[in-house]
Amino acid sequence: MDAASGPRPLADRLRPKDISEVVGQEHLLGEGGSLARMVASGRISSLILWGPPGTGKTTIARLLANHAELAFEQISAIFSGVADLKKVFEAAKMRRMSGRGTLLFVDEIHRFNRSQQDGFLPYVEDGTITLIGATTENPSFEINSALLSRMQVLVLNRHDDSMLEELLSRAEDEVGKLLPVDEQARESLKAMADGDGRFLLNCVETVFDLAGEDVLSTEDIGRLLQKRAPSYDKDRDGHYNLISAFHKSMRGSDVDGALYWMARMLTAGEDPLYIIRRLVRIASEDIGMADPEAIHQALAAKDAYEFLGSPEGEGQIAQAVIYLASAPKSNAAYLAEKASKAVAKQTGSLMPPAHILNAPTKMMAEMGYGAGYIYDHDVEGGISGQNFFPEDMERQTFYSPVERGFERDIQKRMTYFAKVREEHAAKLKKNK
Repeated sequence: MDAASGPRPLADRLRPKDISEVVGQEHLLGEGGSLARMVASGRISSLILWGPPGTGKTTIARLLANHAELAFEQISAIFSGVADLKKVFEAAKMRRMSGRGTLLFVDEIHRFNRSQQDGFLPYVEDGTITLIGATTENPSFEINSALLSRMQVLVLNRHDDSMLEELLSRAEDEVGKLLPVDEQARESLKAMADGDGRFLLNCVETVFDLAGEDVLSTEDIGRLLQKRAPSYDKDRDGHYNLISAFHKSMRGSDVDGALYWMARMLTAGEDPLYIIRRLVRIASEDIGMADPEAIHQALAAKDAYEFLGSPEGEGQIAQAVIYLASAPKSNAAYLAEKASKAVAKQTGSLMPPAHILNAPTKMMAEMGYGAGYIYDHDVEGGISGQNFFPEDMERQTFYSPVERGFERDIQKRMTYFAKVREEHAAKLKKNK
């Protein structure tokens, strides 16, 4: 069976056949957008398409060639060298002599070294090729300034939830049935894609192929698309039972109970450093900022034990157990870490707001990097109240200190910080 008649991946079957079918990138393809104007004029400039994976860079380049009636050549900087480029340039010269232009699409163009990038210059300058390079890296750092000055840089945005949902709907139309997942699993698929449309469609194809008639849950999706985590050694159940009892006694502030389970493990021959590692975890997970000294006590026990060894050093372990078990407890820092990671996985590659980005190159400054940034040390009170979350994301609250121990003081500070942010936001709204 030849390639033309063979089976094609779902992502390839759904590749847009016209520029109007491209999902997303409205800022470039919508009315007044740079690419929309090029398509309307029929004249394509040399471009750098800078954006995350799976946002349509290859598709856009191919469609631009079709609209401008240019021959389309595609190479990858990962797999191609000087000999491959020479062949492309010679073919482009021959086409030009017969009156037809060539659009050369270079995937991962940033992977070409400086001398290879310089090789494009004469062919771009004399019009032998229209060059479109795709990159996931900052062109300011990865593309030669000489080549960059001859090309327009266009930034492609990651696909948001609505765009990914559109791709899911198109996949269902192509296959002729609904995706066999529940609503939560559907959301999980989009979160896993992290704005990458091609990755999403590859996952969808796997689900269609393997799900059968079942409706899959989030857990099913995880098992289907990800490797299962390795299991614990079942021959050591007693080991894990004792460390569980120890940890929960510490969390419950039962000093004597914690000492008992510590002694049980030590007399059974447990590695003392294993117990100390659990103390370090408890200091962060169960005590946290309610007593920031707890982590130092746990690490001091490690140093003392390594210095003294057994049995003398075990007394230092007991001292750390007593300190941590009797310390005020808070898992607010632990919950904050988990919550922030969960949101980070959902929002994926959202860019920081432009005002808190440095602008080491002229191009980045022209794109608004660093514009309007307030140096907090120059503000009375040392806090400006400016926004540090992505512009397309609402402010989140991950850390909620408790009314115990040192966190009482932290809570007062955070209340003040929130007030300053509200006042700053109100000023910005008033000045708009």
